[in-house]
Amino acid sequence: MSNVLAIGMLGTQELLIVLCLLLLMFGSTRLPQLARGIGKSIREFKQGAAGLDEPAGLAEAARRQLD
Repeated sequence: MSNVLAIGMLGTQELLIVLCLLLLMFGSTRLPQLARGIGKSIREFKQGAAGLDEPAGLAEAARRQLD
């Protein structure tokens, strides 16, 4: 049973191999830009998902208060 759960998990060696492949594919200057872009998109997605939980009127009122 534990072998079935361990199939999807990445270990240290696998993460290092993936990092090396990314470094070879994109280069050391482009990799931080990609990570920054992924971080921004995740942040925007979370903000958008949080906005779906609130009714439209409350979200608009909160935006007006911030401005």
